[in-house]
Amino acid sequence: MRFRVPRRPLPGQDASCPDGGARLSAELTAVMARARRRAVRDGDRQTDTAHLLHALLESDPEVRAALGGAPRITRLLGYLVQRSIGYGLRWQGTVEDFGALPGATGTRDGLSPVASAALEHARERAARRGEDRVRGVDLLAALVAAPRARAVEVLGRAGVDTRELADRLGTDAGDRREDCTVGSGGGGG
Repeated sequence: MRFRVPRRPLPGQDASCPDGGARLSAELTAVMARARRRAVRDGDRQTDTAHLLHALLESDPEVRAALGGAPRITRLLGYLVQRSIGYGLRWQGTVEDFGALPGATGTRDGLSPVASAALEHARERAARRGEDRVRGVDLLAALVAAPRARAVEVLGRAGVDTRELADRLGTDAGDRREDCTVGSGGGGG
């Protein structure tokens, strides 16, 4: 059964960001749209962190460079492509919340609770640097700051040391979003 993801403006598409945080760059807005299309194509009710990682790998040269050479990127994309036939099947029909929002059934802007928190973290990261636009590496840093997110599971399966990656991206240990990783509810992990 396919679920429709509601069509709403993507996070960061508005000319203003009401919370005063950084807006998404044009490239990252395109990544968000690509991730949303992939979620719909996969029959998922929400865009999760693995969808975001997949779209980043396909679109952002800076993210690919941060993750290493072609063999590692090929392996990562291989795992992500297998999502609908492989290990990702256990994610089907579940919400990527990892207990972050107990009892949450809805998602914000079509994003899983963990993906939504990662996007907000990416905005905060860009703002701390004094930038008004969120880049792909900001989102990658936010994804690896949620150690039990689906994206981190995929990175680990492909042999990426996410703690080392977080260090290289300048993600402080204090940035690790434990609120996104408490418990094991909602599936995945």
